[in-house]
This record gives sequence, structure tokens and C-alpha cells, in this order.
Amino acid sequence: MNWMGCCRKAGLGALAVAMLWLTGCAAQAPRKDLVTDSDLTKTDRSADLHMELAAAYFSRGNNEAALDDVKKALAAKPDSSAAYNLRGLIYASMEQPELAEDSFRQGLQINPRDYSAVHNYAWFLCQRRRYDEADTQFARLAAEPDYRDQQRSLLARGVCQARNTHWAEAEKSLQRAYELDPSNPAVAVNLSEVLYREQQYERARFYIRRVNASDELVTAQTLWLALRIEQKMGQTEQVRVLGSQLHARFPEAPETLLYEKGRFDD
Repeated sequence: MNWMGCCRKAGLGALAVAMLWLTGCAAQAPRKDLVTDSDLTKTDRSADLHMELAAAYFSRGNNEAALDDVKKALAAKPDSSAAYNLRGLIYASMEQPELAEDSFRQGLQINPRDYSAVHNYAWFLCQRRRYDEADTQFARLAAEPDYRDQQRSLLARGVCQARNTHWAEAEKSLQRAYELDPSNPAVAVNLSEVLYREQQYERARFYIRRVNASDELVTAQTLWLALRIEQKMGQTEQVRVLGSQLHARFPEAPETLLYEKGRFDD
């Protein structure tokens, strides 16, 4: 039915129909408008401003100022799950685990689908060595088809599983993270470390070599891992070459001292 037929069906007279010539029939379902800055209330703007300030202070390590502004954001907008999430991160950084957990839980109670908060809460639990609880939260994210940052959470989950010495599970998580983000050196290094622990030396060598092939990514830790892999594979010459690089580039690193003492399994 065209717009004129719609108007007549709605019982509008000829004059009313003429008035709606440019806009269509008022009886049709209106489209929901996009929210713009003009739709924000003074309270919304205040909350947003304090959130921006809190995030900036937190990124600079100024936890007290960050906490002060996030409190102001919550005073303006008490139902902000994002503010509770940030408050949880701040309290965790301040070594206030009970307050941090309370903040994460409050935020997730307001918005259970705040994936960033779920990720941060999971990592918080991992840092507290509450590995099973952390894995439950990471599993929630893995089950969400519309979660767009899976690789980040898979990396964190794999690291957490490795800390719990669940090597097979860690390998699975990190392998999937690598498939999603093969250019991420953190994924490659952690996957190589897990494979080393599983005595899969050939595969471990593949991933750490990809990292060490980029000069800007090389660290004492990446060279040390590569060196230990070669030592396990009986590649004496490669051990010597990597040891020379380690000593030349990072003479004061703890890994260099371990190499000089021949303590490859520490």
C-alpha cells in the first residue's frame, strides 16, 4: 500500500492527506532516530566527562585521581556498568581486591553482556590465582558469537591456564588466538612457551623464530626461550649463536646470567 492509501485507511481527510504529501503517513510506524550529542542530558555529559578524566588518570598511573573522577561519574549516573568496570580496575591496581571484585560484580549485575567487564573480571580472578573461576568467566566470552575481541580473551585465558599448569588447555586457547591474530607477538611467545613445556620443541621453535625474526620484537626473554628450545633439541651451535646475541644485546639481563651459569631449566 502506498502512503496515500495508508492515510486514507487511517481515516484522514483530503486536507490532512495533502499536508502529509512530503512526509508520508503519520499512522505508519516511526523510525527510531539516532542518538546524537543534542540528545544527551546535562547528567549524561557530566558522567561522560568524569569517565574520560578517570580513564586518562588511570592510564597515567594516578589511581587516586582516577578513583575520584569515577566516583563522580557514578554519582551522576549510578547505572553505568562501564564506570563500575573502571572502578574495579582502579581498585585492583591499588591492591584492594575486595573492593575491586565488588565493583566488577555490580557492573555485571547492571549489564551482564558488558564483555569488557567480563574479560577484566576474569583476568582479575586469574591474578588472584582463582583459576577455575577465571576460566568460567573466559568460557562465557568464548560462548558469545557477537563478542568481537575473542583473540584478546583467548590470549588471557591461555596465559591463565598455563599459570595453572593446564598445558593442553592453554595450548588450545593460544592456538586459537594465534589463528585469529597471527601477527600478535604476545600470542606467539606464550604459545611457544606452552609448547616448550609440553616438550613439543619443533613446534615451539617455529613460533619463537617468527618473533625473533623481527629485530624490534627481540627481547632477552624471547632469545632465552629460543636458546632453551635449541638446547633441548641438541643444537649446540644454535645455542652458542643465541647465547652470543643474548650477551651482546642484554648483558645485564637475568636470562644472560642464567645462560652464563648453564642453568637452562630455571
